[in-house]
Amino acid sequence: MLKKLLPATLLTLTTATALTLGAIPAAQASPASPASPASPAASASVPDSRVSTAFTLPGEKVYPEGIATDPRDRTVYVGSYADGTVYRARPGARTAEVFLPAGTDGRHTANGLRVDARGRLWVTDSTSGVAVYDTASGRRLAHFEVAGAGALFVNDLTITPDGTAYLTDSVRAVIYRVTPARLAAGSGALLPAYDLKGRLTPSPAGSFALNGIVSDPAGRYLLAVDMTAGDLHRIDLRTGALSRVALRGGDLVHADGLDLAADGTLRVAHNATNTLTRWHVSPDGTRARLTRTITDPSLQIPTTLSHTPGSTLVVRSQFDKGGPMGEGTPTTFTIASVRGL
Repeated sequence: MLKKLLPATLLTLTTATALTLGAIPAAQASPASPASPASPAASASVPDSRVSTAFTLPGEKVYPEGIATDPRDRTVYVGSYADGTVYRARPGARTAEVFLPAGTDGRHTANGLRVDARGRLWVTDSTSGVAVYDTASGRRLAHFEVAGAGALFVNDLTITPDGTAYLTDSVRAVIYRVTPARLAAGSGALLPAYDLKGRLTPSPAGSFALNGIVSDPAGRYLLAVDMTAGDLHRIDLRTGALSRVALRGGDLVHADGLDLAADGTLRVAHNATNTLTRWHVSPDGTRARLTRTITDPSLQIPTTLSHTPGSTLVVRSQFDKGGPMGEGTPTTFTIASVRGL
């Protein structure tokens, strides 16, 4: 079971599975391979002046994965996949500070992060579930753990306007749900709300599938990406109907973090190809058209992103520098600021 592994072993095995087994075979599973002209990865890998550094993260082996911005004051939170540390960067800060130390509440990883409308920070631990914290005090308010035995990988999450959280599991190919009523109860089992196993494009055994997830600002549907096949799935929150979004101009191979704006702009981080893409999603969420691609090696394996007016903050994971994607020595860990995405 993944949840029984020690953090160091978990970093090597589970993320390596997500970023290699879950991504490289995609050329066989997706109609448009990463090398095809229709794929975002086909863009030239040249430095882009629109990419700069927003702030640094203290530590030699941070390997950050998740990011979230508090909508009230634009404080930014970043999670370390290596040990579960959660960092905080206040507006204007050039260096983040530790907000939740490594191992807080038994947390091994901190990959999916979101701040809800009431200022509560949600942090997923891929080995177990999700915890919710008060951003003012750092006190844990609630926690939910996946029920049942077997492999799991709780990955990313989104929060709908009514306060319900939805979380992807990259191994079980399900979407979990935490309602406001369950949040008020404080703890419990993290239970599936939607099962997408029969809906996903077949992929090699051991591949990771569901990764980033976002919700329609009007609360009508969810969008969840299959990083291996490059597909985007739509879940109707009123009827429960599952469908595949029609993509035009490219695919979502290697897609990790997603960010959906109220105007239908979907921003995507493609980790293994150092690529960011921008899409226009139709009002009903059934179609998406590629409108911009930025590929730059200085993105250093981007995993997740958070858009604010004027720029997009992107996590530079450096997973290929002594992390789960390759040998080497990382440089200073930073968060990128990208203009024009």
